[in-house]
Amino acid sequence: MTRKKKTLSFERELVIVGGGPAGMAAALSAYENGVRDILLLERDQYLGGILNQCVHTGFGLSYFKEVLTGPEYAGRFIRQIGNVPKIEVSLKSFVVCLTAEKKLTYIKPGELQEVKARALIMATGCREKTREMVHIAGTRPAGVFSAGLAQKLINIEGLLPGKSAVIVGSGDIGLIMARRLVLEGAQVKAVIEIRKESRGLVRNVVQCVEDFDIPLYFSHKISRISGRDRVEKVLVSRVDDASREIPGSQFEISCDTVLISVGLIPENELIEMAGVALNRETNSPVSEQVNRTSVPGLFVCGNAYKVYDLADSVTRDSELAGRMAAEYLSAG
Repeated sequence: MTRKKKTLSFERELVIVGGGPAGMAAALSAYENGVRDILLLERDQYLGGILNQCVHTGFGLSYFKEVLTGPEYAGRFIRQIGNVPKIEVSLKSFVVCLTAEKKLTYIKPGELQEVKARALIMATGCREKTREMVHIAGTRPAGVFSAGLAQKLINIEGLLPGKSAVIVGSGDIGLIMARRLVLEGAQVKAVIEIRKESRGLVRNVVQCVEDFDIPLYFSHKISRISGRDRVEKVLVSRVDDASREIPGSQFEISCDTVLISVGLIPENELIEMAGVALNRETNSPVSEQVNRTSVPGLFVCGNAYKVYDLADSVTRDSELAGRMAAEYLSAG
């Protein structure tokens, strides 16, 4: 006999989904602007979001005027959250449904809960684009990872994904992982970028690639990944201004690992479920004002609204979202 999970239902003034830098900044800002009933939902077992695996420096330069690692940056907000009893944090809480009336259904270990929010802030971040989204042909062997997954494997799990890598795309995570792999004893054969310039910050190109003498090929693409059980090699081609392969320009690079770093997509399937108008090209809310959506009282902040280059910028715009939610509640 199976036992049905009990569904608990309650109402809150403000619910924030996502406990990364955006969600924490929004929660603290809402509290500072008068909101005294805040529920912060986070699906992981810790607050901090993606910052927990970003052990490199480069955070806080704008917001704190200090050089911090990702965990140090997150830690400052986690401590502030802990000092505000009016902000209730619910970890291991995975939201599975959202309605236009701002009613959320989420799963916690052993129970299913529903909450009706007067105001709602979605700080759900973004996910990485995959190999399939950039149409890389070839076999499907082990050894193909998104750059963020490889970062988590090394920095959180203590696992090295491979010994000889090629990185597809020059996004910031890919550039940072090029350096990280070298520091962990792996060899990075090349970074392949289809554009004429890097997608990442200039400082990351210099500090993570040039300083480590890693070959960086602009106007090139991976045409094919080869390997039976494990990646064995990739075929690289030069491309023209229309991103078409130039005949006769192909060459091979042997490797056992391929990291994909070709961009991010805002994680907005929940607000789409609630009827929020989305830009189909970017998966971001259609809005003339930052953080707002087409549903009154439903706000989106951080990388869920648009993809930012810096966590400091995420924090500032998310503080605005908290202030906007407080104004919405006071007006209602």
